[in-house]
Amino acid sequence: MKALLWLVLAIALVANISTSFAFDGVQQVLISVCTGIATIGSGIALFVMRERHPQN
Repeated sequence: MKALLWLVLAIALVANISTSFAFDGVQQVLISVCTGIATIGSGIALFVMRERHPQN
């Protein structure tokens, strides 16, 4: 599951960056919002699923 979340995070970041160069106007905004939601969602999921080490 973590590997899939990392893959989604990486693809969403690349897609979000590339939309600035490939699109403009409303289309660029909509694609950026969708990829931004995917980036934030996968980042939060990875944060929640992280392994916690006991403090010594």
